[in-house]
Amino acid sequence: MPRPVHFEIPADDPERAGKFYEDVFGWQISKWDGPEDYWLIKSGDKEQPGIDGGIARKNDMLSSVTNTIDVPDVDQFTDKIKSKGGTVLMPKMAVPEVGWMAYCKDTEGNIFGLMQMDPTAK
Repeated sequence: MPRPVHFEIPADDPERAGKFYEDVFGWQISKWDGPEDYWLIKSGDKEQPGIDGGIARKNDMLSSVTNTIDVPDVDQFTDKIKSKGGTVLMPKMAVPEVGWMAYCKDTEGNIFGLMQMDPTAK
């Protein structure tokens, strides 16, 4: 069964937001060494329940906290989402050396991500 595996926090100033979450919760924030401005959040030890996340610059699509759901096949799930009345906002794209991602909207207007893990994605 697909489960949430990641969250994203939108921010006008990602460095300021990262400092806030470090100071309040003790989370470890580090800038991702990738093609996008993105900051990774380690929210706790792997042995503790919970998920890690990221901070991204706020934009039209990412304007509220967004959960990402692990799926075995992004294409299969985007087709299923469309057939059930949802919308694909950003089609499948590679996150280099991580996997395949898409952003969707449910029937109530909530945005969420899909992630198909694949370290060969480019």
